[in-house]
Amino acid sequence: MLEILQSGGWLMVPILLCSIVAAAIAGERLWTLQRGRVLPENLLARTWTPLKSGGLDAQKLRELCSGSSLGNVFAAGIANHRRGREVVKQAMVEATDQVSHELERYLTSLGIIAQISPLLGLLGTVWGMIEVFTELMAAGAGNASLLAGGISKALITTAAGLTVAIPALMFHRFFQRRVDEMVVSVEQEAGKLADIMFSDSDDPRF
Repeated sequence: MLEILQSGGWLMVPILLCSIVAAAIAGERLWTLQRGRVLPENLLARTWTPLKSGGLDAQKLRELCSGSSLGNVFAAGIANHRRGREVVKQAMVEATDQVSHELERYLTSLGIIAQISPLLGLLGTVWGMIEVFTELMAAGAGNASLLAGGISKALITTAAGLTVAIPALMFHRFFQRRVDEMVVSVEQEAGKLADIMFSDSDDPRF
């Protein structure tokens, strides 16, 4: 493996760094985007039960806010429940936008890695080919073994770039789709909470 890295030349260094960063992002997003951390099961029912029994105190509201992404949105609406339905809905919309931004964290970087890794590999190949032909000119045009060996080394960076780019692109698409689905679910749950809180009136039911 070390010999392959050395054969690929100095451009293998940024490609290797891209692979490390991509792996770190993928691991972090797999942990962060677990459904239970974003959309805890039955959170709407577990939130409404104490609300209708007398509301949530400041400590419970902070716990709700910090417990999950959906809880953050719920807490934003509950904190404004005395100000009317529209204010509550607007507060939850703004909280959902913030949640969406947090769920998409690092995905742009992962997408950039998926785009630049093959370009770095191609640049390494072009650079290697230039070196090969420079050596051929110095050694004589008939040295076929030098040409074959040089081309083989030059193609290492292209293979390395694609090896990084393909899984990075797959993870990027996977995470982006998961985020989109989760944001839609958060919006739906927030709408349900607003409807339960106000029913057919603009006054809160607690």
